[in-house]
Amino acid sequence: MSRPPRPMLRSAWLLGLWVALCPCLAQTTAAGPVPPAPAAAAPIALRPKLGLVLSGGGARGLAHIGVLKVLERERIPVDVIAGTSMGAIVGGLYASGMTAADLERELLAISWDRVFASRVDRQQLSQRRKEEDFEFSAALELGFHKGEFRAPQGTLSSRGLEALLRRFTLPVREVDDFDQLPTPFRAVSTDMETGGQVIASRGDLALALRSSMSVPGVFAPIELEGRVLGDGGLVNNLPVDVVRRMGAERVLAINVGTPLSGRNALNSLVGVTAQMINILTEQNVQRSIASLWNEDLLITPHLGQLGASDFERTRELIAAGERAADAALEQLRAFRTTADDYAGWSLARTQHQPAAPRIAAIRFAGSELTHPERFRDQLESKPGQLFDAPRAERDARFLASSGDYNRVDYHVERGSDGDTQVFLMEDKPWGPNYFRVGLDLSTDFSGESSFNLRVSHNRHWLTPNGTEWRNQLTLGQTPRLYSELYHPLQQKLGPSNDWFVSAWGEAERKLITLYDSNSGQGRIRLARNSVQIGADIGQPWGRLGEIRLGLTRETWRVHPDLITVDPAQLGIDENRVDQDWTETGARLRVVIDQLDFANFPQRGYRLTFDHVAGKQSRPNGQRDNFSRSELQATAVKSWGAHTLNLHLRGFNAHQPDDSSQGPYTLGGFQQLSGYQPGQLTGNTLLFGRASYYMRLREAPVLTRGFFIGGSLEAGNAWDTRDAVSLRNLRKAASLFIGADTGIGPLYLAVGRALHGDTALYLFIGRP
Repeated sequence: MSRPPRPMLRSAWLLGLWVALCPCLAQTTAAGPVPPAPAAAAPIALRPKLGLVLSGGGARGLAHIGVLKVLERERIPVDVIAGTSMGAIVGGLYASGMTAADLERELLAISWDRVFASRVDRQQLSQRRKEEDFEFSAALELGFHKGEFRAPQGTLSSRGLEALLRRFTLPVREVDDFDQLPTPFRAVSTDMETGGQVIASRGDLALALRSSMSVPGVFAPIELEGRVLGDGGLVNNLPVDVVRRMGAERVLAINVGTPLSGRNALNSLVGVTAQMINILTEQNVQRSIASLWNEDLLITPHLGQLGASDFERTRELIAAGERAADAALEQLRAFRTTADDYAGWSLARTQHQPAAPRIAAIRFAGSELTHPERFRDQLESKPGQLFDAPRAERDARFLASSGDYNRVDYHVERGSDGDTQVFLMEDKPWGPNYFRVGLDLSTDFSGESSFNLRVSHNRHWLTPNGTEWRNQLTLGQTPRLYSELYHPLQQKLGPSNDWFVSAWGEAERKLITLYDSNSGQGRIRLARNSVQIGADIGQPWGRLGEIRLGLTRETWRVHPDLITVDPAQLGIDENRVDQDWTETGARLRVVIDQLDFANFPQRGYRLTFDHVAGKQSRPNGQRDNFSRSELQATAVKSWGAHTLNLHLRGFNAHQPDDSSQGPYTLGGFQQLSGYQPGQLTGNTLLFGRASYYMRLREAPVLTRGFFIGGSLEAGNAWDTRDAVSLRNLRKAASLFIGADTGIGPLYLAVGRALHGDTALYLFIGRP
């Protein structure tokens, strides 16, 4: 497309005519006339102003870095930049003074799965959040807010991305006008209420870049200055018109947008939704391409099957951008300048890191539902310190670990009384009532099956201290209702004053099958109905775990539900069942948890110790002493995709011989695979398991990962501790394929007990 010449281009045209007529360029050799040398480029003061346009495309936008590498190699200065989505991020960071080499080095070092993780690292969560992970998957969380149920606005968290952008833009944190950046810049977003285009030309650069990359359904939109901002690709994915308005006389446009999918991708809701977004994006891209002039240049890297989510293939994407720029080298060299002028341009873009300000105060802003001031004493950042970005990032992650915020950001504000470090929290729109759903399902394909549907409700911030109310309901084979009120004792937390009190209660009905020790066949099924209440006082050990000390009282009744033989044949005294029993005691619980994932962990360790002692009351009123102790330990180590998981469990109970508290059991998948669930009973248990699993590259939809592996198991149960002998440990093994899903871990497995049975399992839930 042609257009009328402008004064600067007229000057460049005259300069080109003068160069063409210059005698020194008309020399010849034996091989004929010498072609014009690429180095004989126009001086920077006279060349047309070049505008760089970088399109969105998710991970495909990393190809922009490869193009930038070629521009730097060929001494092609860029005067203004406009970008959308990932193009805005790459373009904005380049405009801030980073070089292509800086971008490549930093982005290759990123662990993208951690950047886009929906939560902070599990080791950094409080023990309450870790225990929730063990009970319910964090993948599916709903909320109840202002009288309606709500769901998250995005499938991925942008928290890690925001932290990266904040760190990378620190050298220009005091720049408010994007025209004052080392290279003038604009970022394009979409007003999600009006559908209009929003062009960011000033303000917080990191926030402008994040707003531009609010991919619908992937990242939650950003609310900024009264507007809800989404991905700019919806309205202008290749913003040629934006750099024109910035004064660009020549345009270099790089288009990495995702092409439309074929029919085979339209067989699911996700595929159709993605195609709809791609259609909208492609339409505005074609309009932008049609607006290019003859003197402009469009580069479209050939990315093949590299998709918008292939961030782990950063190196390939950058290389593809380099190849595309090299293929257009002849046209690109028309934009070259001299070595001296390019050196001056590069020097003007050099980042000047401002001196770190001294923080006079810490302030929290943005939250309407929570009281983050109670965490002030636990932050690393303190008034009087020099501002430190890594320390501020750690504090932001700590605040986010409470699970109450959609995003946590930080910045420094200048004021008359000194600089203030501000933590900006955006409440989850679906809080503070959180619901999760879990499923326990098991079958050995031989008629032994169980099913439980579990629902969790957690109400945060009942008081400014951070009081929480947690409820759990189980429907199915093992009905259960649990409720706990958790109250921190101090409003300001610190390493020595973060004690809490907890009051809880539980009602449960559980079916217990007793087996013939010789045949392994179930003979009697008992039903155990129990009600238990308790009160604890405890203290978290930072992010390591917690300790609790409390009182508990339980009343239960065990009665026959199904009998196929005389109970005496199994050594059961009929007087022990179908009567009410009561137990009152003191309990100690210690938990240390540093696993990276609750299901299929890949590194870390977990240790739990429970001890309860007190009095058991017989139906006739007689009272006897009892005590129970249980220790469980897990240690996990990975080498690449390969993981070794070691687990040990020991249990011992001292109680009256006729007590109906129990039985304590082993058996079932990964609890001596091949045996029936609960087949081995006793007052003392020992069990050990060594599991190996490998995480596969491809993961099913709505899962964290897909795994294959196996386990070797050994253990047994004895009536008394004196009868324990390692010589009669029972052995078992299993092979499985599994996935960490939104409703819990899933296994399809085969288990084999040495000198015993073989069982095939379909298992959802924790073994």
